[in-house]
Amino acid sequence: MRIKRCTLNGLTIKSLDNLYDRLENRLSLPPHFGRNLDALWDVLSTDVQGPFEIVWTHSDDSKKSMGKDFNRVVKLLKELKKERDDFKLTIEP
Repeated sequence: MRIKRCTLNGLTIKSLDNLYDRLENRLSLPPHFGRNLDALWDVLSTDVQGPFEIVWTHSDDSKKSMGKDFNRVVKLLKELKKERDDFKLTIEP
């Protein structure tokens, strides 16, 4: 089975809105996605069919721009990795 891959480039992901736009585009998030972290958890944990992978390159750049939001997103993605066997996460500095 082919793995859906979403690459998040930290040089362009500077806000939650940038992140949501990219995920909506690459993972075909459903129309009811509410563009907040609770809604992101809901769609990634139940609506997105696996297997899928998120690779965040240049994440240090996103962290500088996003601040606490970056940490909250990373925490969510790490929790998702524990919940879903068909999800892979790679975060590169």
